[in-house]
Amino acid sequence: MAQDLRYPQDAQNGEATQSTQPDQNAPADAQTGETLTLKRAVALALLNSRELAIARLQYTIAQNEVTVQKAEFRPNLYTGAGAVYTYGFPTTPGGALPSVFKLAYVQTIYNPLIKGQQHAAEDRARNQQLEIDRTHDSVIQQTASAYLELAQVRHTLELLRNESTSSQKILDYARNRAASGLELPIEVTRAELTAARIEHHVIQLTGRDEYLTEKLRGMIGFADSAAIEVQPEELPASAEETAAALENNALQDNLDVREAENERQARQHLFKGARGSYWPKVDLVGEYDVLNNRLNNFNKFFNPNSFQTNNFNFGFEVTIPLFTARTPAAVGLAKSELALAENNVGSKRTEVRLEVRQQAQNVKELDSAREVARLDLKLAQETLDITQNKFNQGQASLRDLEQDRLDESEKWVAFLNADLAKQQGQLALLQTTGQLARLFQ
Repeated sequence: MAQDLRYPQDAQNGEATQSTQPDQNAPADAQTGETLTLKRAVALALLNSRELAIARLQYTIAQNEVTVQKAEFRPNLYTGAGAVYTYGFPTTPGGALPSVFKLAYVQTIYNPLIKGQQHAAEDRARNQQLEIDRTHDSVIQQTASAYLELAQVRHTLELLRNESTSSQKILDYARNRAASGLELPIEVTRAELTAARIEHHVIQLTGRDEYLTEKLRGMIGFADSAAIEVQPEELPASAEETAAALENNALQDNLDVREAENERQARQHLFKGARGSYWPKVDLVGEYDVLNNRLNNFNKFFNPNSFQTNNFNFGFEVTIPLFTARTPAAVGLAKSELALAENNVGSKRTEVRLEVRQQAQNVKELDSAREVARLDLKLAQETLDITQNKFNQGQASLRDLEQDRLDESEKWVAFLNADLAKQQGQLALLQTTGQLARLFQ
């Protein structure tokens, strides 16, 4: 908040006092009351966030899916044993020779379709990494917003208690004058209405205080019985940037844009893999078999002199697709999905550019509204100073003084609301441009 603004005066002595901020180095005690800074609250929320833990687990799953895809190009060794009785030519239902022991080796060397799927899985794993960043930013935004609003609510409640004191003095003053025939009954009703409105506002903000305290307590991982003390703070300073610079940052760092670009790249790999299905596939294969002549009568169908129990073969197996109806259909599907992904990137970039412009304009408007509220408050404070001097000299009534105090408190509430609105607008803009996490490093 502006340094030249003073906190409202004590309702009992009418003297204005300079605002004092709580000591940021004060000891924290979760049992008797925790004094938090904004950065500390954000750090605790990131440490205790279940949503962030879930996002990290989902990223681990995505990485494991990539590992599964890569396994297609790594060695695979199989073994087995059994006994098969044959009558007639020795063969198994699968067409191979029956063996009592088998050791098989398979490794894919070249398969464009599977390679494309592997690269697409890698791109989507990067998107899951971006989801961690998105959740990280969301936790920061929610925590900072709750913290700032809670500080504003508690400050406003303090102001309203001063307002309530002033309104009660005005009400008593009006009642005394009405009883003496010096005031119309309507003035009493007007004073009662003012007091009732203040009380209604206090009830509303008390409920909001309880909700925000519970919400912040859960986010930072405090026990249900732990009290939380917050203090009015400004967001950490960030470099002022032009609208063009903000747009460039958003297009480079915005998570939605980066996710769309990664999805487009994944579709490009799938399209390339689908087209590669027209080409041969190459596998490295090997097999070792132990045959049983007595059980399967190999000597009746093979030359007994050249027959051997142990057999081994190793080499390359090339599969040439002469005609597959599925391949052109898969290529057409991958091509259309790639076109959709490319259009999504363009749409997302346009959407983010417009959103940044709108949010930047919104921040300017909110900053201007805050300045208006600041000057309005300053005017109310100066007016109160004049009335206080007149009251001390017997030139103003108690009613005039308390009314000016009431007006100053109302201007404080308006200023705090404008200040909170500006900070929340800044948070939204920083989140859209991808700069929010850097602000709390």
